[in-house]
Amino acid sequence: MSSQVSSSFNRDQSSPSAVDVVVVGAGFSGLYLLHKLRALGMRTRVFEGASDVGGTWYWNRYPGARCDVESMQYSYSFSDDLQQEWRWSERFSAQPEILRYAEHVADRFDLRRDIQFDTLVTTAHFDEESRCWNIETNRGDRVSASFLIMATGCLSSTRLPDFKGLEKFSGKTYHTGNWPHEEVDFSGQRVGVIGTGSSAIQAIPVIAEQAAQLTVFQRTPNYSIPSRNDAMTPDYELQWKSDYAALRAEARKSRNGVLTNPNDVSALAVPDAERQRVYEARWEVGGTYFMSAFNDLATNQQSNDTAAAFVRDKIRSIVRDPEVAELLAAKDYPIGTKRICVDTNYFETFNRDNVTLVDVRDAPIEEITETGLVTGGRSFAFDAIVFATGFDAMTGALLKVDIQGRGGLALAEKWHAGPRTYLGLMSEGFPNMFMITGPGSPSVLSNMMVSIQQHVDWVVDGLAYLRAGNLDTIEPMREAEDNWVEHVNDVAHQTLFPQANSWYMGANIPGKPRLFMPYIGGVGTYRETCDEIAANGYKGFYLEAAKQREVTAAE
Repeated sequence: MSSQVSSSFNRDQSSPSAVDVVVVGAGFSGLYLLHKLRALGMRTRVFEGASDVGGTWYWNRYPGARCDVESMQYSYSFSDDLQQEWRWSERFSAQPEILRYAEHVADRFDLRRDIQFDTLVTTAHFDEESRCWNIETNRGDRVSASFLIMATGCLSSTRLPDFKGLEKFSGKTYHTGNWPHEEVDFSGQRVGVIGTGSSAIQAIPVIAEQAAQLTVFQRTPNYSIPSRNDAMTPDYELQWKSDYAALRAEARKSRNGVLTNPNDVSALAVPDAERQRVYEARWEVGGTYFMSAFNDLATNQQSNDTAAAFVRDKIRSIVRDPEVAELLAAKDYPIGTKRICVDTNYFETFNRDNVTLVDVRDAPIEEITETGLVTGGRSFAFDAIVFATGFDAMTGALLKVDIQGRGGLALAEKWHAGPRTYLGLMSEGFPNMFMITGPGSPSVLSNMMVSIQQHVDWVVDGLAYLRAGNLDTIEPMREAEDNWVEHVNDVAHQTLFPQANSWYMGANIPGKPRLFMPYIGGVGTYRETCDEIAANGYKGFYLEAAKQREVTAAE
């Protein structure tokens, strides 16, 4: 069967390097893709830069690394046997357990035999005559594939600022997004942490328990909600597993792919005392449920102000030093417009005698020295520095690869003013190249597991459609892409999100175009749009047969 399927796409199946599909990445997207493509009978080769599966959860091994979506929801739903048999130990799973889950999936479905580890795809060029992608790796592999699927992840390209003198530092340096696999012990050390984003907020409390002295350098404070994490109880597990199909279906229709018990009432429609009661209840439950306290926190500035003020007051009640509390209390952007963080004793950590907060907003870090760093004219000495400086989000991993489409057009050139996609799935000029949770899709604003599965299902269904119709090429129309890019921006600007200098906007990368990259219209709405487009013969896409172009007009 496999050879019959392959011959419908590739020109030269006699070559051992010719396959139907090359998948780049073996995180949760790549694993599910491989499983689905096998079921379709397509010859698939997966390249992964790491030494094993897991993607983000392979690399992000920093102290305290944990998912901010509950375990019972941050998991695959494609196999009922899998979701019934796997047992999570905590409400919010830590990195080691999530990685074990990915490894279990790879073993259970025998996926590793088609994955080449420790291999980076360096170039991918589309050949218009053969209508194939010619792919090369850093290990000298040369592969021809009818389809290229980039499953490289949204937060996988680490970002290290260009600090003057970084190479001089004589101590140890670490990046939260590329942590060593061996245990790191900070006992008795003077440690500096640069950054106060999500990774830092998880790592800082754990490092503070070990370090002799911890100094945190903050440019922008973040809103954070306590996770209230606890051991998984049999009753809570049974609550999900006894009705998983219905709960998963409900999550797929929701705004962000997570069931958060949303309150469909404006924050301004209730008396002050009731509003405070609702916020207090959500704070006590913990996690990202807080942002569903009212239905207009993302769109109404006055409503958002009430939520932000509540969290700032909580910070002031937790942090004993009033000056430190004010530094930690975000004030210049709406709550939720930067990734809302979930923590365990983050603000409480600043009450420790061995923890110091340094504000570098008005006095940026000047240089890294042999013994530490200098900021605001002050010198700090460290045994180790932790860079919690984030990622080149959503586009970084894609643009690391030399991707060239029709006429040698480079993806980096096309996206010089910002990413342009149709549905976050494909980009005009790059036939047969798909992106899983790419810019222009809900991706990082959603439960990634829900969005990953929706994208993979859509792509694989599309490949089956092409095969059934004896078609070998799919590519977005420029007009459809332009309309989608405009729609993504229009929807974003109906919210408060563009007010924040966030990585959603690319603001953490110097020179990166400033535009809102993910689609904020909601997971459920987005799914309906994708399904409608597919049901209408892939409206907005060119579909090509071997010798003739068939056009599906965007009417």
